[in-house]
Amino acid sequence: MLVSGDAEHPALGQTLWTGESDSGAAGVAWDWIRLPEGVVAMVDPMSLVTNLQFLSPAGEVLAPMQSVLQLNEIVHALPWQNEVQRVLGLH
Repeated sequence: MLVSGDAEHPALGQTLWTGESDSGAAGVAWDWIRLPEGVVAMVDPMSLVTNLQFLSPAGEVLAPMQSVLQLNEIVHALPWQNEVQRVLGLH
């Protein structure tokens, strides 16, 4: 999803990253906004949507807050901001 924005309204969108593994398809999605300075940022780092499940070293399912921290590390490592700026014509 992409809303291009104009002088009065910021560009908004949603990004979905997917990948395949031996266990099947995995994905994570989040909403973003283009700030006035041209910076693209996540709307709410706590509102990621995913089908991933994170496990502790002992094999226990991580609590939601711990999972969000893991997801944010993944999103931070992805080059998604450059891709959004490319689509918006900013790069």
